[in-house]
Amino acid sequence: MKKKIQTQGKTRGLLIGGLVGVALVTASITVYGLNRQENSSKAEITVYKSPTCGCCKAWVSHLRKAGFKVRAIDRKDINRIKAANGVRPEYASCHTAIVNGYVIEGHVPADLVARLLREKPDIKGLAVPGMPMGSPGMEGPRKDPYQVLTFDEQGHLAVYANR
Repeated sequence: MKKKIQTQGKTRGLLIGGLVGVALVTASITVYGLNRQENSSKAEITVYKSPTCGCCKAWVSHLRKAGFKVRAIDRKDINRIKAANGVRPEYASCHTAIVNGYVIEGHVPADLVARLLREKPDIKGLAVPGMPMGSPGMEGPRKDPYQVLTFDEQGHLAVYANR
């Protein structure tokens, strides 16, 4: 009889300890999620795009769904915006955005924009060169692998994420 009570006590202790652990992990994840949402919802992104580009509109929608405030500006001279912000032709795409001093070129996923704003690396911005199928705003029948690159004032590139 005594052994059963001790076993039940140990089981109850493990159960309570486990529940406390789960609660702490859940609380941490929730706080992280709220902070992430808070960071993205406070940041306003200005997107310069062609007035006729459908994938640019889809990328703006992707950002808004992720909690960003987006100001979309239609421009016919988008290459001037790119040049003025240090975007070189080799990593250019169809739209250019500015957020908290960073340049976002092309179909960069919103979660990586949020990560950039949290980490605040010493770079000029992020770029997804071209218009890869399956990237945000370029959804379709297939998803091609692509890289999200960092670039600096000198035009040096590095891989920020593989998608």
